Amino acid sequence: MATISIFVGSVYGGAERLSEQVIEVIEKSPHQAQLIENGTVEDMLAASHILVITSTTGQGDIPDNLVTLYSQLNDQFPMLTGKQYGIIAMGDRSYGDTFCGAGRSFDELFRDLQAKPVGHRLEIDACEDFEPWPVTEPWLNEWLTKIS
Repeated sequence: MATISIFVGSVYGGAERLSEQVIEVIEKSPHQAQLIENGTVEDMLAASHILVITSTTGQGDIPDNLVTLYSQLNDQFPMLTGKQYGIIAMGDRSYGDTFCGAGRSFDELFRDLQAKPVGHRLEIDACEDFEPWPVTEPWLNEWLTKIS
């Protein structure tokens, strides 16, 4: 059984609403969920399993409520060696190269910090999937079977 620390970055509340649905599923599994609001490097280091759920703002930017954590991780560069993580990135493909930029940025940083990705990063396109849950649920169920 794992405790999954969930870090959420949201502009208009979509990622927060999705995190509530994710937490419901995790709590029905053998695992536990812990929502981390205004996370710190210490929260990240204390986490056994990490799940980032983030929308993207501007031109591929990280939402304000998650950008401080990202900056601290990037500046302090604490090694997350072997920590398992997953990323659910929300965006709009019409923005081109910046599509799901926040999730991609976290994925790249986590790899640099030697964390271990579990499965693939989920990228949700708001142009195709107005409601993110139908795309997230099968990904989450598979992700939960892969974490140790």
